[in-house]
Amino acid sequence: MMRPILLHRFTLMLLSALAFLALWQAVAQMGLVKRSFLVGPVDAFAVLWRQTLNGSLAASMLATTHRMVTGFALASGIGILLGAALGSSALVRRLLMPTLDAIRPLPASAIIPVAILMFGLNEAMSVFVIAFGSMWPVLLGTVHGFQNVPVGLRELARVLEMGRLRAFLTVHLPSAFRDIFPGLRTGLALALIMTVVTEMQASLPGLGYDIFVAQRSYRSADLYAALIVIGVIGLCINQILVWAERRLFPWASSR
Repeated sequence: MMRPILLHRFTLMLLSALAFLALWQAVAQMGLVKRSFLVGPVDAFAVLWRQTLNGSLAASMLATTHRMVTGFALASGIGILLGAALGSSALVRRLLMPTLDAIRPLPASAIIPVAILMFGLNEAMSVFVIAFGSMWPVLLGTVHGFQNVPVGLRELARVLEMGRLRAFLTVHLPSAFRDIFPGLRTGLALALIMTVVTEMQASLPGLGYDIFVAQRSYRSADLYAALIVIGVIGLCINQILVWAERRLFPWASSR
């Protein structure tokens, strides 16, 4: 039963993608927008093919993906650990939540100048900004999840005389994953956005820098080619998270 459903979803996704590409190509060919600003997907895919042959596409994808995954992993680890502490302890919430509530509304892009002063225009600056921008959905989801661990499960851990670490790993964390996973998926999208932004700001090698250079030199086909790749990366990694949720925590999956 599951395979036909997945096949149906994949077919719908493929058809909608093809319809979008066809509409995009038609608009470009009709000349409604100047070619220096809008080219069709045929031109963009031609650029991707050329970059695949010369190896530049693989290098840019690897740099962007590595940067995004590193920042996202750091954000996830901090978000889950700090969120677990906030969700489990009223004292920790009273001590830390006012400060976190003051910092959370800051746009991640607004701390880029601060990060540049702290780290310089380098990889550490990019990872710091990515982690800061993508941590909050994970943190808030974890807080909500740990606050809503069923009382019965908490009592079961006490009756079985579980230590704090064992109770955290076997009772509280699995129960909270229904709320943590949506935060992870949102944080992943933000991590990709901040990766592209920091690559543009710091001239770091990657897809974001490719977009910046293409825009400055009016190479529209190169610009749209990089945008397509970024969209595919985001889609693929999001699907990996969905798959992991279904496989590892089927009771936490809402899909």
